[in-house]
Amino acid sequence: MDEHGIRELISEVRAGRLSRRRFTQILVGLGLTAPMAAQLLGRDGRASAQPKVAAFTPTRRGGGGPLRTLWWQAPTLLNPHFATGTKDVDASRIFYEPLVGYDPEGNLAPALAAEVPSVANGGLAKDGTWVIWRLKKNVVWHDGKPFTADDVIFTWEYVSDPGTAAVTVGSYREVARVDKQDSHAVKITFTRPQPFWADAFCGNRGMIVPKHVFEAYKGANSREAPANLKPVGTGAYRIVDFRPGDIVRAELNPNYHVANWPFFDTLEMKGGGDASSAARAALQTGEVDYAWNMQVEDEILQRLEQGGKGASTSGRRAPSST
Repeated sequence: MDEHGIRELISEVRAGRLSRRRFTQILVGLGLTAPMAAQLLGRDGRASAQPKVAAFTPTRRGGGGPLRTLWWQAPTLLNPHFATGTKDVDASRIFYEPLVGYDPEGNLAPALAAEVPSVANGGLAKDGTWVIWRLKKNVVWHDGKPFTADDVIFTWEYVSDPGTAAVTVGSYREVARVDKQDSHAVKITFTRPQPFWADAFCGNRGMIVPKHVFEAYKGANSREAPANLKPVGTGAYRIVDFRPGDIVRAELNPNYHVANWPFFDTLEMKGGGDASSAARAALQTGEVDYAWNMQVEDEILQRLEQGGKGASTSGRRAPSST
């Protein structure tokens, strides 16, 4: 598909004749990423007029009991900038957060950022040469230390240092500098205009790490940091136990900065086995509540669903992400 075809699809979305989700699916099928597809719909940071899908909103923190999940490719570390596949990214995301993530429709959704930058609110240059991120002020790391602009600047320095050998460095190559505006605001200046300015510090490649924890491990000794296996993040859950290649156990973070979240009291991410056994664990025996990346034929899954306890699976016949 050429540029003209993509522009026609964008027009269809803006006219309400094509959903944002379907637009994203089409472009992902062409080789683009979901974040890139989302930004093509709103380069100036404006949201589409598409209706949002209703989401579950808890009225109090906790009370949901345990959540048991199964990734049959088991995570091996919990540093998002060293992740060797989706298994490690997903495990790290339990504990760490980016400035913004993406909602089910592909819209930018604030995580550690107080708002999504736009030309209208003064946070984004019209030509995409800089962006200002204003940060939430009520956020603390799992060890009680405050989250500030210094952590964002350090994350850029940490990832960009060749000695660190971060796998996420590609998202930061066009960042010329990151300047501190105040204790909870940073200005990112790019080397040239960026149509995809919401890449660095955003999504799975943008998780922020604490300066006070990783500062001594920037560069050549980056793999020696204890926090690579015992994360200190800002996320909804805190680490309880991690056995690489086996299981991650986490508990509710009572100081989480989003009101009434998280819902589940504990979270378990079990790894190992194969797709078929994972499908049985979710659909037939009920050993887990959710299983990911089920590379099993639909007819087999349907038979398990008919005779099982009805938990969830994801990724029918999907190719491996690792």
